[in-house]
Amino acid sequence: MASINDLIETVAALRHPETGCPWDIEQDHQSLAECLVDECCELLQTIDRLDMPHMEEELGDVLLQVVMHAQMAQEAGHFDFEGVCALVNQKLVRRHPHVFGDKVEVGGSEAVLKQWDAIKASEKKRGPAQTGHFKDLPKQLPALMFAQDVYKQIQKLELDAADFVNESSVRATAEDLADEEVLGRKLFEIAAACRLNKLDPESALRRYAQNVVDSLDREPT
Repeated sequence: MASINDLIETVAALRHPETGCPWDIEQDHQSLAECLVDECCELLQTIDRLDMPHMEEELGDVLLQVVMHAQMAQEAGHFDFEGVCALVNQKLVRRHPHVFGDKVEVGGSEAVLKQWDAIKASEKKRGPAQTGHFKDLPKQLPALMFAQDVYKQIQKLELDAADFVNESSVRATAEDLADEEVLGRKLFEIAAACRLNKLDPESALRRYAQNVVDSLDREPT
């Protein structure tokens, strides 16, 4: 993987305190956070367009962000790019025993996801300890993704969320959503209605979903 080694060496040279690039030397994890978001969004754009030549370039830009953060972490004595690769590789092998372990047939993709969740739950957590029903979801998630993750956890744990979610209405709406075009139209109309009423749908959905999380976590288990 000579090209990866070349990239790592290039980034290290850019960060060299004496001979590197002044802009790159000044950066830290926080200052590059917005760059990471921008590059991920540009990559998503190429994926939506199935623009493969451009996707190749944007994947490289996202990889650059990973290498930059790993380089800064290495300089501070925390970890390096090799450690990042080793950690994610170990995770993939550990969570796919049907491929790398006993090779016992687990069934379809839904069974694989259940196995993944079970193995994940048994692993030692590196992040903040979970204190309620819901995992620590990133506040940076778009509100729709945040709400979907909250509902996923409600389903998985079979939580009583009747005060916040009308399941009959959810099922009826699901039947009406025949495909992505119908969904897109309905979401667009909701966004347009919010525009007319001067409402912010992003913050409204985020606040409501967070209220669901906070309320259900306060309830006795």
